[in-house]
Amino acid sequence: MFDRHYYKSLTRSMVLTVFLVSLTPLALVSAITSYQFHTSYKDRVNAHLRELVLKHKRNIDGFLAEKLAVIRVLADLIPESRFRDPAALQTILKSLQDRHHGAFVDMGLVDAHGVQVAYAGPLRLERARYAETRWFREAMRHELYVSDVFLGLRGSPHFIVAVRVRASGAEWILRATVDFESFNELVESVAVGQTGLAYIVNNQGEFQTRPRREAAVGPAEMRGILARASEGAGRGDFSPESAAAGIRMSQAAVALDVIHGSAGGGDVLLLTAPLKDGAWTLAYQQDEADAYESLYHARNLSLFAILGGGVGILLMAVLVSNRMVNRIVEADRERDMMNEQVIEAGKLASVGELAAGIAHEINNPLAIMLEEAGWVLDLLDDEHLRRHESHAEMVRALKQIRQQGGRCRDITHKLLSFARKIDPTVKPVQVNEIVRDMAALSDQRAHLANVRISVDLAPDLPEIPASPSELQQVLVNLINNAIDAMERGGELKVSTRLEGASVILDVADSGMGIPKANMARIFDPFYTTKPVGKGTGLGLSICYGIVRKMGGEISVDSVLNQGTVFHIRLPLEEARA
Repeated sequence: MFDRHYYKSLTRSMVLTVFLVSLTPLALVSAITSYQFHTSYKDRVNAHLRELVLKHKRNIDGFLAEKLAVIRVLADLIPESRFRDPAALQTILKSLQDRHHGAFVDMGLVDAHGVQVAYAGPLRLERARYAETRWFREAMRHELYVSDVFLGLRGSPHFIVAVRVRASGAEWILRATVDFESFNELVESVAVGQTGLAYIVNNQGEFQTRPRREAAVGPAEMRGILARASEGAGRGDFSPESAAAGIRMSQAAVALDVIHGSAGGGDVLLLTAPLKDGAWTLAYQQDEADAYESLYHARNLSLFAILGGGVGILLMAVLVSNRMVNRIVEADRERDMMNEQVIEAGKLASVGELAAGIAHEINNPLAIMLEEAGWVLDLLDDEHLRRHESHAEMVRALKQIRQQGGRCRDITHKLLSFARKIDPTVKPVQVNEIVRDMAALSDQRAHLANVRISVDLAPDLPEIPASPSELQQVLVNLINNAIDAMERGGELKVSTRLEGASVILDVADSGMGIPKANMARIFDPFYTTKPVGKGTGLGLSICYGIVRKMGGEISVDSVLNQGTVFHIRLPLEEARA
């Protein structure tokens, strides 16, 4: 019985199974591949950024060391008295600016009391007093010194490189101011992507360059990062020699932090590296989304591909499941129909056996009745009985009994002949005789159905090799189908003819005809258009099998509402052999 809920549940189960079985491997492979790609890509980007920052640190340290070395060489080679000469100092400054592309702004010689005794440069800083300034105190304590960026007497950011000189029984400070703008451009020259930004801070978190936009971390947070970075790190006086040692640092000297929830709203990568022997720190920041843009783009494409694949798998699962369930529904229906037809076939077989048994039981009493009627007729020939007034009526009645009894005997003989097991033995058969017998056997049924049976048999038709029983079954099936096709009566014509090396047997009716859609299936086993209980669907398939076994062919022509003709072609060759 068709259960719609069962098939809906089956469809859902099949869709879910196909979807999960297909999508799970795809999801696992995608997850593993994405994780590996994600990890390796981040490692590669981080290593690239570390290398970039380390290289930039080397450039900046090299820049400072070079400027400091130049001043020290000048201090070693030129007498202190020459620096005190303003004209000579101006000449030296001019040479430095020419050789270093304007990196030096001015120069001065400061005595041990912090008074600048000589000056060369664009400002009026002769006799300027630096005794209370931090850079002067630090310069007097170190042989070489590079100051932090400060405003000073000129009121603009700058820093100096200074060398302590001993001459004429006293200590002097030879100082030079480095061009801040060129230094700032040098620091900011490194940039990757849209958000890469480099700047320098000192140990107090104060900017030593002028970032072109806001830093990712504030001074307090930056000081915490610097304090953690400086733990365990030694700090000495910056010199060209210490800068050379710093240049040999590896990527491990570059720290990487991820700042969550920066001022811009997103996560930021912050890389820091020590400068000037730890007195400064080079910081480089870049938005994580910008640094890993290609990774996120690949991830989005992968998610889109997985989502598209999942949708495709789901659609295919629904399509395939619906097709499979529809076929299951069709198969279940055919199975139910076959079960019903098998039951009906069993019933018909039982009825056939019952009819054969009844015919057999009736046949013997009929023979006795006919014999007794003949004996009574013989008795009526007696002279004494002939004079009886009812003699003629009794003779007529007895003859009528013998005639009808003979007819009944013929019917039972034919019924027994058809109902007995089919004998497949092949022997020469006269088709016309079998046609007459089967037409006579079906005459009563045709009469009740208001169908008139006629035969048109070719004379002198040769015999064919066939099983008479099987050929009888073919004819009875075709005649019965023709009678069933003429519900309101009609004409049924059975004809034979010789055509080449074959005998042609046609069974034509004037019934309802067969629709074209059913023509391809009429010989399929258990296929029937009759109501349940009216047909088994086996008749035509049995006919097809018998005719093919004989080496013949069976075909059909039908016109809807006009009639149907079955053509049977039976070969003669084997009969001759």
